Amino acid sequence: QLQLVESGGDLVQPGTSLRLSCVVSGFTLDDYTIGWFRQAPGKEREGVSLISSDGTITKYADSVKGRFTISRDNAKNTVYLQMDSLKPEDTAVYYCAIPLIANSLGLRPEEYDYWGQGTQVTVSS
Repeated sequence: QLQLVESGGDLVQPGTSLRLSCVVSGFTLDDYTIGWFRQAPGKEREGVSLISSDGTITKYADSVKGRFTISRDNAKNTVYLQMDSLKPEDTAVYYCAIPLIANSLGLRPEEYDYWGQGTQVTVSS
């Protein structure tokens, strides 16, 4: 059974860091792009970052460029999102997901069909 489980969310102060993890099971992680998304209350889900199956291609939303870093460890079936210099506007539920097309490099939510349950990130002083 295909499953994605996010963890690492927390309540933190502005300017600090968090690392989110997405552990996958039930499929071969090596074959898939993985995307990170977030959804704030009252807002649509938005793409944050993606990493290609071999880790050589990464993409970031403009709002997180230079602050967030995506990485993957296929041997551990895990994808990470390192979030530095967090801002209050980063507050959201963060999700990892698998695209409909395994090697897709798109970052629109409609291009993804398997999702984790999400982890809450709250940035507040």
